[in-house]
Order: sequence, then structure tokens, then C-alpha cells
Amino acid sequence: MMGKQHVIIKQMTESDWESVRNIYIEGIQTGHATFDTEPPSWEEWDKGHVASCRLVACIDNEVVGWAALSQSIHKQAYRGVAEDSIYVSNSCSGLGVGTLLLEELVRVSEEAGFWTLQSLIFPENTASIKLHTRLGFDIVGTRRRVGKLNGVWRDVVFLERRSKIIGVD
Repeated sequence: MMGKQHVIIKQMTESDWESVRNIYIEGIQTGHATFDTEPPSWEEWDKGHVASCRLVACIDNEVVGWAALSQSIHKQAYRGVAEDSIYVSNSCSGLGVGTLLLEELVRVSEEAGFWTLQSLIFPENTASIKLHTRLGFDIVGTRRRVGKLNGVWRDVVFLERRSKIIGVD
């Protein structure tokens, strides 16, 4: 089994998209990772994610996870607020890949001027909630029956992390 020391985190490029898409499909198939039922095209995904805050985790040059930020509110006052997405291949679950990705995503987000990261996680996805809280995200609350997935109303746990170095004025 690979350890954290064998994981390389790097900036995501378009050439990583097929692997990123496949990992996203694994997340979709769990029914506890996203409201999406189909993966987006590269063009659609590219438009919705911050270019400087897209990462992949690689083991032996194979993409095994990814993380990215999206800005859902485009008002000037919210320019430093973004939502994170983080996905790890089923084959690498429990190896610390998610921790490395989220740690690096926090770092690059602060370099890019983000002061608040938000995450919306299905309550059933306890591993993701634990990862986020371990890395400084606070549970703000639960958004009840916020959307339907496959005809079933679903809750999401709302978490956020406020930077201690950006937006502290």
C-alpha cells in the first residue's frame, strides 16, 4: 500500500481531465458526493472552476484524486469566497490523499486571495465531513431538503473555513 510520501500534488491541466472525470464519475456513483448525475464536459467544468485553484494528486504518474474551487457568487464583496470540491479515487481511499489535496487547496486558495472556503457535503459522506473539520472547517449548519437527487430530497451539511492570513483586516 502506498503512503502519503508517494503522493505528488500538482496543478491540474486539461490533459488530466479524463482521469479527473473518471474519479468524478466514481463520486457520482456513490450517491453521496454530488447532486450531478452526469459529469460535465471539460468546457463546462473549466468555466466553473478557478484556474489557479485546481489540483490533482498523483501516485506513479496516475491521477488518483483532485480538488478545485468554484465561485458561485460573483459579487465584488464575495470575491474571496469559494466552494471546494475534493474527490479521491475509490482505489486510494484511506491513504491520506484527501488530506494532502485539501491542505494544498487551502494553501493555494490563500495565495489566490480567498478568505473563506465553503463546502456543502451530504451528511452520509462522513469521511469528507471529518476531513474538512480536521483541517479547520467549522460546521455552520445543515441545509434541509435543499435539492433532489434521483427524486429524493437531500440535506447538505454546510461547512466553512475562514483564513487566518487573508482578509483579516
